[in-house]
Amino acid sequence: MRAPLIAGDGPLARVRPLVVFVVVIGLFAAGVLVGGPIGAGLLGLLAVGVGVLLATTWSVLRPSERMLRVLVLGVLVVVAIAQLR
Repeated sequence: MRAPLIAGDGPLARVRPLVVFVVVIGLFAAGVLVGGPIGAGLLGLLAVGVGVLLATTWSVLRPSERMLRVLVLGVLVVVAIAQLR
Protein backbone atom coordinates (compact mmCIF):
# COMPACT_ATOMS: atom_id res chain seq x y z
CA MET A 1 0.00 0.00 0.00
CA ARG A 2 1.20 3.48 -0.71
CA ALA A 3 0.50 6.31 1.69
CA PRO A 4 -0.43 9.70 0.24
CA LEU A 5 1.80 12.65 1.08
CA ILE A 6 -1.23 14.72 1.99
CA ALA A 7 -4.57 13.07 2.52
CA GLY A 8 -6.94 14.05 -0.26
CA ASP A 9 -8.87 12.91 -3.24
CA GLY A 10 -7.57 15.34 -5.85
CA PRO A 11 -6.24 14.31 -9.24
CA LEU A 12 -2.69 13.80 -7.99
CA ALA A 13 -3.83 11.36 -5.30
CA ARG A 14 -4.47 8.76 -7.99
CA VAL A 15 -1.09 9.09 -9.71
CA ARG A 16 1.49 6.44 -8.88
CA PRO A 17 4.79 7.80 -7.51
CA LEU A 18 6.80 5.80 -10.04
CA VAL A 19 4.97 7.50 -12.92
CA VAL A 20 5.68 10.92 -11.42
CA PHE A 21 9.35 10.03 -10.97
CA VAL A 22 9.71 8.86 -14.57
CA VAL A 23 7.95 11.97 -15.94
CA VAL A 24 10.11 14.33 -13.87
CA ILE A 25 13.35 12.57 -14.84
CA GLY A 26 12.23 12.51 -18.48
CA LEU A 27 11.39 16.22 -18.52
CA PHE A 28 14.66 17.13 -16.84
CA ALA A 29 16.75 14.94 -19.15
CA ALA A 30 14.96 16.23 -22.25
CA GLY A 31 15.40 19.82 -21.11
CA VAL A 32 19.12 19.39 -20.51
CA LEU A 33 19.80 17.35 -23.64
CA VAL A 34 17.71 19.44 -26.05
CA GLY A 35 19.05 22.77 -24.81
CA GLY A 36 18.21 26.17 -26.21
CA PRO A 37 14.78 27.75 -25.83
CA ILE A 38 12.97 24.40 -26.09
CA GLY A 39 15.08 22.86 -23.34
CA ALA A 40 14.64 25.95 -21.20
CA GLY A 41 10.89 25.74 -21.78
CA LEU A 42 10.79 22.10 -20.67
CA LEU A 43 12.80 22.93 -17.56
CA GLY A 44 10.58 25.96 -16.96
CA LEU A 45 7.51 23.74 -17.18
CA LEU A 46 9.08 21.43 -14.63
CA ALA A 47 9.93 24.42 -12.40
CA VAL A 48 6.32 25.62 -12.53
CA GLY A 49 5.14 22.17 -11.47
CA VAL A 50 7.64 22.06 -8.61
CA GLY A 51 6.59 25.57 -7.56
CA VAL A 52 2.91 24.64 -7.54
CA LEU A 53 3.59 21.54 -5.46
CA LEU A 54 5.78 23.57 -3.11
CA ALA A 55 3.09 26.20 -2.64
CA THR A 56 0.43 23.53 -2.09
CA THR A 57 2.42 21.62 0.51
CA TRP A 58 4.07 24.62 2.19
CA SER A 59 1.90 24.55 5.33
CA VAL A 60 2.67 20.89 6.12
CA LEU A 61 6.42 21.04 5.50
CA ARG A 62 8.98 21.53 8.25
CA PRO A 63 11.37 24.48 7.78
CA SER A 64 14.24 22.19 6.76
CA GLU A 65 12.05 20.53 4.12
CA ARG A 66 10.96 23.95 2.85
CA MET A 67 14.54 25.12 2.53
CA LEU A 68 15.60 21.99 0.62
CA ARG A 69 12.68 22.23 -1.81
CA VAL A 70 13.24 25.94 -2.40
CA LEU A 71 16.89 25.11 -3.10
CA VAL A 72 15.86 22.44 -5.63
CA LEU A 73 13.50 24.92 -7.29
CA GLY A 74 16.28 27.52 -7.43
CA VAL A 75 18.75 25.09 -9.00
CA LEU A 76 16.13 24.09 -11.57
CA VAL A 77 15.53 27.74 -12.49
CA VAL A 78 19.28 28.38 -12.79
CA VAL A 79 19.70 25.36 -15.09
CA ALA A 80 16.74 26.54 -17.20
CA ILE A 81 18.25 30.01 -17.56
CA ALA A 82 21.63 28.48 -18.43
CA GLN A 83 19.97 26.58 -21.29
CA LEU A 84 19.13 29.90 -22.94
CA ARG A 85 22.80 30.84 -23.33
